[in-house]
Amino acid sequence: MRTAFRTASDILHRVPAGAGQALRGSTVLLALALAAGAGRAAAQVDTIPGTVRHLGVVYESYVPTLAISPFTGRFGGLTVAPRVEAVIARDLRYSDRFEMMDSIPLAPGGAVDYGLWDQFGADWLVTGQVEGLGNRFVLVLELHDVVFSEVKERARFSLPRPDAEDFRMAVHAISDDVVRWITGEPGMAASRICFSMESAAGSQELYVVDSDGENLRRLTNFNSLTMSCSWSPDGSRMAFLSFASGDPAIHEMEVATRQTRVLDFNRAGQPMTPVYHPNGEEIIFSLADGAESGLFSWRVREDCCLWRLTTGRWNDLSPSFSPDGRRLAFNSNRLGVAIPQIYVMPAEANGRPDLVSPYLYGQGGYYTSPDWAPSGDRVAFHGRYRRGSYHILIADVAAQGQRLLQLTYEGNNEDPSWAPDGRHLVFVGERDWGFGLFVVDTVSGRIRPVLAGVRPRVPDWSPSLASTRAPARDN
Repeated sequence: MRTAFRTASDILHRVPAGAGQALRGSTVLLALALAAGAGRAAAQVDTIPGTVRHLGVVYESYVPTLAISPFTGRFGGLTVAPRVEAVIARDLRYSDRFEMMDSIPLAPGGAVDYGLWDQFGADWLVTGQVEGLGNRFVLVLELHDVVFSEVKERARFSLPRPDAEDFRMAVHAISDDVVRWITGEPGMAASRICFSMESAAGSQELYVVDSDGENLRRLTNFNSLTMSCSWSPDGSRMAFLSFASGDPAIHEMEVATRQTRVLDFNRAGQPMTPVYHPNGEEIIFSLADGAESGLFSWRVREDCCLWRLTTGRWNDLSPSFSPDGRRLAFNSNRLGVAIPQIYVMPAEANGRPDLVSPYLYGQGGYYTSPDWAPSGDRVAFHGRYRRGSYHILIADVAAQGQRLLQLTYEGNNEDPSWAPDGRHLVFVGERDWGFGLFVVDTVSGRIRPVLAGVRPRVPDWSPSLASTRAPARDN
């Protein structure tokens, strides 16, 4: 049987129990040699200057092959099974964690022939059966470890009817369970992306789309300029900026009901770029008053207590919190009106900001729109050197010294936002054929379009919505 190595810690376990010590040792040496040779691949470029030393993408040395056998159905579930299978297959492909085999011309059903799937090259196999159950359905899903010829996980998931609004989100949540079963890490399928875009009537409205680019919907209908949406930590609310009342104001929306309210700070100035604190009880935003702007905090539940975090005669914009709420990233033109840069500071009034973008004295540069990764160790942003194109970069804020990674090299790329898996980023891209919404995998470097031929602005990726929208699971 083929021996597959899924992780470094998995190497010894893949050697058959009866093999001798010499075989075990030679297998380890061979695996380590292969990992050393294939573990990293970087495309060297010099788009961004200065302290950016290692540009390119770090590639995984081993990507497991995952196969999906055609889903079966009974008790009325046969017509629903292909839809469920298609969504899960796409989600697992878009996770960028597997080499996918999802169109295998085998007769569905029956016992799993592990030897046959092993010959196909599969490491993992997903099988499923959809059963009708009253006015809903149940998906019986199994994850098979082909190498060890055993069922790794088995679960029954309750599904709403296919015409229900939450049907696709329920299936997305199941896909994330499969990712977690295999990798132990979170998925990002059960999530949505909000952004602003020009409507048919010419106004700027808010829209949402599922992580796979399906189910595009308009959220607002203010017939005004509405933008800068930001999800609450639990995904139930959304803060955004709108000129619906004439003057710019920050609104908060209950996403399920789309009921909105205006946050009244009782202070002159133009608010911009609202985001939630990780505790969900505060909104941080920029407030400009004449030539000066600062970052302020407002307690949304209590509707009170405007608290200033930064002060000075410069523009501080686009705040983003670390997951623990202790640090704050933002962009500011403290070094010059035309050269905004990215800073990180303690999340307290007048904390000392540290520069993280690749600024070189006298050489300009333009870096904005930071977004803190769910892992807490990285900040993504976009920028350009002098008059070059805009590209997506990641600063490793947990490392000693300056470490930056450039993710894009084609066209213009702006306004990155992290997926809940801490691995993918959504951004607005411009290519020769036009604008679109794109997703980049920060591990493999793969880029895919979410929406093409539209001009979105300032996207924000939701947290996982599985906890509030996923179906009940029964084993």
